[in-house]
Amino acid sequence: MAKPPSQPGSHPCHVSLVALPDAVVSTLFGIYDVMHASVPAGMPSTAAVAPAPFRVEIVGESAGPLELASRVPVSVQRSIDAIDATDIVIVPSVLLRPEGWIKGRYPRLVEWLARMHARGAVLCSACSGIFLLAETGAFDGKDATVHFGYARTFAATYPAVPIHPERVLMISGLREELVSSGASTTWHDMVLYLIARYAGATTAQEIARLFALQWHQDGLAPYMIFEGRTDHGDGDIQSAQQWLGKHFSVANPVEEMIKRSRLAERTFKRRFTSATGLTPIAYVQRLRIEDAKRRLERTDAPVDEIGWRVGYEDAAFFRRLFKRTTGLAPGAYRKRFRIPDFARP
Repeated sequence: MAKPPSQPGSHPCHVSLVALPDAVVSTLFGIYDVMHASVPAGMPSTAAVAPAPFRVEIVGESAGPLELASRVPVSVQRSIDAIDATDIVIVPSVLLRPEGWIKGRYPRLVEWLARMHARGAVLCSACSGIFLLAETGAFDGKDATVHFGYARTFAATYPAVPIHPERVLMISGLREELVSSGASTTWHDMVLYLIARYAGATTAQEIARLFALQWHQDGLAPYMIFEGRTDHGDGDIQSAQQWLGKHFSVANPVEEMIKRSRLAERTFKRRFTSATGLTPIAYVQRLRIEDAKRRLERTDAPVDEIGWRVGYEDAAFFRRLFKRTTGLAPGAYRKRFRIPDFARP
């Protein structure tokens, strides 16, 4: 099969949307509805939009009914055994079990995905769908993204795949044929990207209007919650982390931690960085910013007062650090994440 076009084409692209027992129903049906859509007659539109640029099929190991992760049934329209070539393959979000992703559960799917990629298909994952695609080996050494809540599990399962959980969308490969989207509803960004790539920016804009979809242009850093690593096994550092969790706003917290640990300064800093992946001062900053985020979400306190309460006397420095860490200025963060008045009790 020839390489799928990277520019808008005149014929619909065949999209194989993979259904498997671990799939999340909302992502699978959401992707199907948006990629199958065109702007209906009578709907407000600023431009004439062509019929849907994709021919979407729900595919799986066997045709017929399949129960998804939430126990909602879906009808698999076509078996992968009947598909020799396709333009785009999309694996929706999957729900990981408590023990994480178990490799080898879907050998037929993995083999088919690898074969489709070899024949020119674009491989796409939504959120945690990258766990299945990574099993093909196609993403080894290629940048990808995944839901930030699964990032550590993914890195441990597929150490050969560079992962960027703060990124909304990653496009990799020599032909830009490896596409991954990050947390949860960033499948919106992936679908809009595919529509823009194969049908043009105007069509993507019209579909975004129709479904009230928005690009996550600020990235995923504003959504990520910092949780310091505690599974490292270093008791002295764990004790320091526990103390810091309650006293991060004090003056000179790093010096106080070192004093309490009774370790040499150089030894403490080396062990802390090795255990947590962050220097002590960077760890303090992450804790302070995380507390500031909660205060911005839940209180009406002025930004400068919040900065002072989490440990910063220099308001300008706090604002710069907050934006560098979250990607948003404090005021913009509050506007985005604060519960609106109509939703409050």
